[in-house]
Amino acid sequence: MPLHKTINFSRNVGTTTEILLWKITESIAELSKEVTLNPKNQDRFNGMKSELHQRAFLSVRKLLQLKGYTDFDLEYDQFGKPHLKDGKHISISHSHEYATIIISDEITGIDIEMQREKIIKIAPKFAEKELEFLEKENQDYIRKLTAIWGVKESIFKIRNEAGISFKDNICVQPFKIEDQSGIADLHFQNKSTQFDFHFIEIDNFTLVYAFQQN
Repeated sequence: MPLHKTINFSRNVGTTTEILLWKITESIAELSKEVTLNPKNQDRFNGMKSELHQRAFLSVRKLLQLKGYTDFDLEYDQFGKPHLKDGKHISISHSHEYATIIISDEITGIDIEMQREKIIKIAPKFAEKELEFLEKENQDYIRKLTAIWGVKESIFKIRNEAGISFKDNICVQPFKIEDQSGIADLHFQNKSTQFDFHFIEIDNFTLVYAFQQN
């Protein structure tokens, strides 16, 4: 399937940000014909045991191609964070049949997650203060929990520092589903930093992206 969705915007004068979302319907064989991997990423691809992950890995490269990049323009640092050689900031995520990237002049993080009931069971592992404003009986409970997880994952991708705890260090302030945005705080190493986050819902998936406030 071709590109599923594109979002373009500018947060500040002189900056641009673009989000691309791919719905993965192609087989590995189909994707492999259209994507060339650099040797290091080819080794990563060959070592993947999940066909789902392999298809997502190749779909991300398809998204890069749409922006004029190839896999040879993408590098990973020692912590596994992706970087583009031209200096643009990139973040990557995939879940089941969706793969997404965000490319920006600003440091950013992105995450996409399927909305599932099992998140209720694991919520105490990644949320604490947030559970004080969430209502289990509310029909938005799973949707909000999914967004909260996505926010914390996105912030972690921005900072990419060992020792950050989703539960203890990242706090999402109360928000409304209809606002599709909010604020989160990172308290880490005696410093507090705020982040703006935004999200959209596609089918039963939640796509979240975040930026550190200046």
